[in-house]
Amino acid sequence: MGHRAGRNTYAARLGRRVRRVRNALRKTGVDYFRGDGSDRLAFAGLFLAIPAIACATLYNSVWCAPTALVLPIVAGGLLLRPASLLGLYATAAGALIVESVVLGPYTQGPARVTPGTVLVVAACGLFGLLIAQFRARVGVPWRRGGTMLFDLRERIRVQSALPRLPKGWHREMALRPAGGQSFSGDFVVAARTHAGRILEVVLTDVSGKGMDAASRSLLLSGAFGGLLGSLPPHGFLTAANGYLLRQDWDEGFATSIHLVLDLDSGDYELYSAGHLPALQLHAGSGRWEEKSGDGPLLGVYDGAEFHPVKGSLNTGDVLMLFTDGLVEAADRDIAEGIDRLTGEADRCVAEGFEGVAWHLIEAVAKDVNDDRALLLISRPVT
Repeated sequence: MGHRAGRNTYAARLGRRVRRVRNALRKTGVDYFRGDGSDRLAFAGLFLAIPAIACATLYNSVWCAPTALVLPIVAGGLLLRPASLLGLYATAAGALIVESVVLGPYTQGPARVTPGTVLVVAACGLFGLLIAQFRARVGVPWRRGGTMLFDLRERIRVQSALPRLPKGWHREMALRPAGGQSFSGDFVVAARTHAGRILEVVLTDVSGKGMDAASRSLLLSGAFGGLLGSLPPHGFLTAANGYLLRQDWDEGFATSIHLVLDLDSGDYELYSAGHLPALQLHAGSGRWEEKSGDGPLLGVYDGAEFHPVKGSLNTGDVLMLFTDGLVEAADRDIAEGIDRLTGEADRCVAEGFEGVAWHLIEAVAKDVNDDRALLLISRPVT
């Protein structure tokens, strides 16, 4: 029994040591992938690659030219810290000197180390150093930079997703950033509150466009998403205005429109913060009506008040919310752009408004260098 207990104790201690080593290795690997760990492994690999490339050049310059040294130099700019990168450059310079001495100045063909070769290697070294310094200053490693941007884009997309609506309702959203970019200054946050009976949607247009407004758009969409449903509808824009003022941005204003829709009755309220009016199509008359609340831009001054306009969506009616990029252009005023939008939307009445949001953006503002967003909510005739 004593020997068995001793073996069990030893096995338990050995298991704990193995787990500690495994966790340490795992943490090191994760830290390196995130850019938090040491770059010694990458430095060692690139450092050994330089003499290997130099030897290959001396052995057969047809398949491995002296300019092949740019490969570890560029890779070092993406993987190493600036201090480690300088050591790698010193090694590459030494290898280039050895190649020029061994091959001689009179060597012909690709093996010759010319002044042009030195300039190419030096230019790539400068380019790699600039990349490494940028990564060090921003704190985003190349290994995770693309993943971070992808995560940001997906977060904005998820936050802009509209909740499912009960039978008898249809909603869709189309967003097209300026210049074909992946990030936009326009965003939507939406939620169903009061046990799902009330749909609240906020469409916001942040000052700026594309990548210039992306960071502010992401920050505001997260903040607005937290406020939506946590406050009474009449208090949302007031709280959003206060939040925007506290950021103290140079370009700190935004326009926003807040829809509060009763999914049982179809009655709604629209609160506006300097935003363009919504457009409602009345199925009975076939006419479009502008619906706009009363309120100033967000982030301009404290104590702003926002007064709603009320309406009701009946069977066959459609409500459109949109940003100024859809109707505003340098060669036309907003009224003309709204007329063009409603005229194009009239063509969709016969076949219904399902799947037409993207089509309307393409038809009305395809080549506009501004963020464009369009939200459609309708009660189709069943």
